[in-house]
Amino acid sequence: MPVPVPQQRSVPAAETSHGDLTLLVIEDDPAGTTITVPELSAAAGTRVRIRTARNLTEAARLLTDDVDCILLDLALPVTGSGEPDSGRAEPLSERADELAALTHVLRIAPLHAVLALTAEDDTELAAEAVRVGAQDYLFRGELDARVLSRAIRYAVERKRADIAQHQLTESRLRAQENARLERGLLPTPLLEGSGLSFAARYRPGRSRALLGGDFYDVVRTPDGTVHAMIGDVCGHGPDEAALGVELRIAWRALTLAGLCGDELLSTLQQVLEHERQSEEIFATLCTVDIAPDGRRAGLCLAGHPAPLLARHGRPAGLLPYEDGGPALGLLPRARWPRRQVELGGAWSLMMYTDGLIEGRVGTGGSERLGQDGMVAMINGRLTEGLTGDELLETAVAEVRELNGGELTDDVAVLLLGRDPERIRRWGGSAPRSHPASVDRPPSPPARAARAQRPPL
Repeated sequence: MPVPVPQQRSVPAAETSHGDLTLLVIEDDPAGTTITVPELSAAAGTRVRIRTARNLTEAARLLTDDVDCILLDLALPVTGSGEPDSGRAEPLSERADELAALTHVLRIAPLHAVLALTAEDDTELAAEAVRVGAQDYLFRGELDARVLSRAIRYAVERKRADIAQHQLTESRLRAQENARLERGLLPTPLLEGSGLSFAARYRPGRSRALLGGDFYDVVRTPDGTVHAMIGDVCGHGPDEAALGVELRIAWRALTLAGLCGDELLSTLQQVLEHERQSEEIFATLCTVDIAPDGRRAGLCLAGHPAPLLARHGRPAGLLPYEDGGPALGLLPRARWPRRQVELGGAWSLMMYTDGLIEGRVGTGGSERLGQDGMVAMINGRLTEGLTGDELLETAVAEVRELNGGELTDDVAVLLLGRDPERIRRWGGSAPRSHPASVDRPPSPPARAARAQRPPL
């Protein structure tokens, strides 16, 4: 039956939201008198513009982006297919089929608020309509300007909240999946049998990310040589993080295949040139290959800061960097000379990205920490007896504190060490290494090493 026209009543401004709303009324009236809904006055704070449709086909044409809410009469006659037929067929008797028109509306208008209109004594059907997906329901006998205005605004806001909650849930699920993916992309050092200690810290510059444009890796080849690498792709977005992972995996594969020094870096540059998004993208890199006896190493620098070396009884200092080559991706036929470095019997080698040295220091943050500041900071922590994981964690925390807050660039730092006493204690081999972690506490071997107070 036709829905009676409710009488116009004023709506308090406190109960209304500002701005016009558009209401699409879907109601089939066999008598030809389509439902008329009162237009709320502008003085009430909200004016409702009305569009009417007698079937879902017509409603689909009128369902544009400016429609805020749909008022659907659940008394629409429906056929077995669930489509309204303007009253020319008998309604289906099953209770569920009375909501066929509603389910169709929800399917064609998933982003619109929907109000269900039903008879006053049919509370069960009204509640079922809300359970199926309507934002609210109205009874024909109680329909007036105040009730309609509040119901429309409530339905619109509830729909917005539902959509926002759905988007938030999807965002959280994506973040969890990304976290699992990024965690799986962090390297697991392959140092079994080397006798070297290992520690690492990784802090991406991107908010809520686990992986940035910095990358590192450590592997031991069958001949006993330990190869370590740390690098930095310019920028710190998801594309740079993906490129960093590609370069790390390529480096490990090439290293295990026997490449080293200039030949390896030249091949990595080819990988970078093929995989980067633009020709402006480049990457800095530092590689170290430590001889099986642990006393010598080969060093290659590609536009990257030189590592920090500490020997027993001496202050830590930077390795020579005068013979370094350019960053990968800058010069098509560049060369990267390999420099021989004497490490000694007991030593520690710290490799890092520029995020560790480019933080601000001083009043007003006008100066950067720089390599000299980092060396002084590390030597200060060494005199306090800090080593391994504890040393790296303290160093990264101190750099952040000097910066006056979170660092904007990615930070990666790893520490390799050789302690003959520790090697004898472990029978010539080191314990299994683990991926880097910001919060991982020192392992038992690191605590034992700290008791012996090696250089780092």
